[in-house]
Amino acid sequence: MTRLVWDDSGSRIYETGVDRGVLSINGDPGVAWSGLSSIVENLRGDDTKAFYLDGEKYLQVPSYEEFEATITAFTYPEEFEECEGTQRIRYGLYLSQQRKKSFNLSYRSFIGNDLDGLDFAYKIHIVYNAIVRPSSRSYTTVNPNTSPMLFSWDLTTLPSSVDGYKKSAHIVIDSRLTNEDTLSAIENFLYGDESSSSSIPTIEEVIQIYEENAILRVIEEDGVATIIGPDDVVVAIDSDSYSITWPSVVSLSADVYEISSQ
Repeated sequence: MTRLVWDDSGSRIYETGVDRGVLSINGDPGVAWSGLSSIVENLRGDDTKAFYLDGEKYLQVPSYEEFEATITAFTYPEEFEECEGTQRIRYGLYLSQQRKKSFNLSYRSFIGNDLDGLDFAYKIHIVYNAIVRPSSRSYTTVNPNTSPMLFSWDLTTLPSSVDGYKKSAHIVIDSRLTNEDTLSAIENFLYGDESSSSSIPTIEEVIQIYEENAILRVIEEDGVATIIGPDDVVVAIDSDSYSITWPSVVSLSADVYEISSQ
């Protein structure tokens, strides 16, 4: 056993920033969203309901959470106008108060530490089935202290089904815990490459990318798990025993381990 260490070099982690916005409407190819200023995430409905019997609490049940956010930006893609209810009816002529389109959105946030700063790592966020409500906009006279207008939208979502889990409208991909091949495949999907245009993958497609590029793979069939990995990860101790050394292998007790593909 070792003694706990606080503030070790490289362990001072912080998160900040937003960039690489990608907008996709109705499954259309993604378009770059430049000018993002902030995205404030919020989970609504994450209260706990308590039940009492004979004056004592005997049960508490967490309520269902809904993902919401507030987007602020200096500008937005032309395609986003339909998402806030503005339609172009003639070239240069726009009509507001129209039916809003839902969309998918991806953006990146930074993870920094005391050694590498913001070059340390990042998270890719993907939000699904979003609808926005624009906030009020104030147009004022130009003066020596004029600042650019910040546009703002309140965002709500409709969660999608995820096999084996509760419904969700938001996933996060952590570059610290995702192997390079998986991360590269997801970024090529999101941002496009020489052979394909940008597209926002579904949750199922993201999971499939993880499975296809996993270094350690766990395949369960009829109650029997087959574990596949490099020779330096899965090592035979004898004919009936193996040693598996990998970050996704977690010891739950002396004889029980949790293993997942990675």
